[in-house]
Amino acid sequence: MPVSKQDLDEIALSEEEYKLIVKQLGREPTAVELGMFGALWSEHCGYKHSKLLLNMFPISGKRVLIKIGEENAGAVDIGDGMAVIFKMESHNHPSAIEPFQGAATGVGGIVRDIFTMGARPIALMNSLRFGPLTEARNRYLFGGVVGGIGSYGNCLGIPDVGGEVFFSPAYSHNPVVNAFCLGIVDKSRLVRSGASGTGNLLMLVGSDTGRDGLHGASGLASRTFEEERELRSAVQVGNPFLEKLLIEACLELAETDWIVGINDLGAAGLTSSSVEAAGRGGSGMELDVLKVPRRESGMTPYDVMLSESQERMLVVARKGYEEKVKTLFKKWDLEVDVIGQVTGDGLARIKEGDKIVAEVPISILNESPKYRFQVRKPQWLTKLQSFDLNSLPDIPPKECNSTLLRLLGSPNIASKEWVYRQYDHQVGDNTVIAPGGDAAVLRIQGTKKAIAMTTDGNGRYCYLDPYTGGAMAVAEAARNLACVGAEPIAITDCLNFGNPERPDIYYQLKECVRGMAHACRKMRIPVISGNVSLYNDTRGQAIYPTPVVGMVGLLEDVDKRCTVGFKQQGDVVCLLGELVEDITGLAGSEYVELIHGKVTGRPALDLELEIGVQAACREAIKQGLLSSAHDCSDGGLIVALSESAIIGGIGFKGDKWTQESRLDTPLFGESPSRIIVSLTKEKIKALGVIATSCGVPLRRLGVVGGDRFIISGYIDLAVDGLGKVWRGGLEKSLQ
Repeated sequence: MPVSKQDLDEIALSEEEYKLIVKQLGREPTAVELGMFGALWSEHCGYKHSKLLLNMFPISGKRVLIKIGEENAGAVDIGDGMAVIFKMESHNHPSAIEPFQGAATGVGGIVRDIFTMGARPIALMNSLRFGPLTEARNRYLFGGVVGGIGSYGNCLGIPDVGGEVFFSPAYSHNPVVNAFCLGIVDKSRLVRSGASGTGNLLMLVGSDTGRDGLHGASGLASRTFEEERELRSAVQVGNPFLEKLLIEACLELAETDWIVGINDLGAAGLTSSSVEAAGRGGSGMELDVLKVPRRESGMTPYDVMLSESQERMLVVARKGYEEKVKTLFKKWDLEVDVIGQVTGDGLARIKEGDKIVAEVPISILNESPKYRFQVRKPQWLTKLQSFDLNSLPDIPPKECNSTLLRLLGSPNIASKEWVYRQYDHQVGDNTVIAPGGDAAVLRIQGTKKAIAMTTDGNGRYCYLDPYTGGAMAVAEAARNLACVGAEPIAITDCLNFGNPERPDIYYQLKECVRGMAHACRKMRIPVISGNVSLYNDTRGQAIYPTPVVGMVGLLEDVDKRCTVGFKQQGDVVCLLGELVEDITGLAGSEYVELIHGKVTGRPALDLELEIGVQAACREAIKQGLLSSAHDCSDGGLIVALSESAIIGGIGFKGDKWTQESRLDTPLFGESPSRIIVSLTKEKIKALGVIATSCGVPLRRLGVVGGDRFIISGYIDLAVDGLGKVWRGGLEKSLQ
């Protein structure tokens, strides 16, 4: 064959895929064509190992305006003529190599996906996972990623309103860095990305093109990462100040009728933006690489087409309006150049002056092969699931105090203030529930409405049972929204997995997607956008299967919202859901890993109960019954109660209960479908009526008051002391 296996490996193409390209073209591809195929047929752009699985997701709903895959992000109608645009993407591999720039450009990329569609970005969130902070390399990655996110987002003036951070050996040297962005737009002003209308002009605006990011999509995001390989050149370098100008200029341009569409240059750079735009517009395109402004000398057409230099946009301008478009961008001190035009022949034609260096049908480039593998449940998983959790020693009553303190100080449970202090979450003055709650809430100016959002995932649960873990990720995200009073309207996701060509990894991917899809259908929540990040392996070790859910909810009245902290002396604390002393609550729990050093067991989820608990909580908030609401998750019931006491700055005294089985299960088990609420005595009857109507158990747990946290016979600690441990746990781990 005319190209070597090494050449194909460099762009993540197999020999079989190369033969297919030759067959479809009827000839050998040019170097530029081969690079374009490598990028667009990569996992990152072509979803060749995941697309068939993603078809399981429900994608339609009464509010859905733009479905998954139709544009750069999904769109949902929130009423009053407005829509929200949101999406989540990964920047795992770049962040493993250059944590600051990898994370920063991840933020920049997801923001461009939003304002490209004419929406003003109003909120950022993130979902992060790292190896244990006891290792210097992991501390370096953690600090760099957090710094990169904070630096880029703060410069843009977009509030970072929440997210999650998790630590496990499964993510050592291979962090998961998922960025979420949400924007708002008048739905009549939605901008599409398609390139249509023969003779309309392709205009490139923003940064000059360099060699940074070469092979980012194909060489970095679509194969396993080996530490010894030098891939720093594949990591992009960001300029947030330039992106801020692009935001304002593109939003102003969206108000005109001068353009057909806008597309950002992300993964695969000019190749993906131009080919995808032509594909969505049902057209062809022709561009001249000599007209692309460059910041480096000696760049080849291959370099220009595959560069992933940041802060660049492709504008499809109506013929005759190019001077108006240029004038607008120059007002914002942005460079803009006509680099090509829309054609009607369905071809991607790349020229270097008069020389044609690539000429390929758009349809071939945009249709990568799709693979479906045989799945195999690994034997090690069966062994983990069958482990007898009752064989673990129960916690002695005298160790309950110390165990609670250890859990509260664990980096996975401790306050993430150290992280979000580095983010500006109040810019824009719309944030009404800031980071640290179950979900963030932002008011929609000019209305009584508010948008709630959360990111959630648990790799441990998915590792132990991919199907149930996938469903639990959806359920917990929706539960977080229920705790603030919001009705879920749609999700985006980021699917972070190892090498899908391994049967055990493909099994994890398929089962997680199947579980997520089932939960979405049962809960009637469509998936409108997302991203797949595969090949997250370092030295043959895959990360936990980690599907992350970004979920958005709607509050019709921003004043009818709820927060985590206990509010007032004498309030009664109740549990919506089962107290649960089932041993399955210990499966995959923080308690079992921290105290017993094991990740084992098989988690369980009752979706019907979950739906009922959430409905009861939302209705109780709507009726103004609740003083507080808090999701019971990591660390279990006692950790959740402690957090409500700490955040509220007030004590709690639990009712006496009779221990009927193990002590650790009701205290620290993480069974889902449970929400802790507080309310006045006078409102308990009304809450009972709601719980009964939703088919949900309601149990009194205790009363708010004093300055101590007391579970009679087991725990008696000062709330102030709990707070010091909880607030200082993460920083202590960094020392």
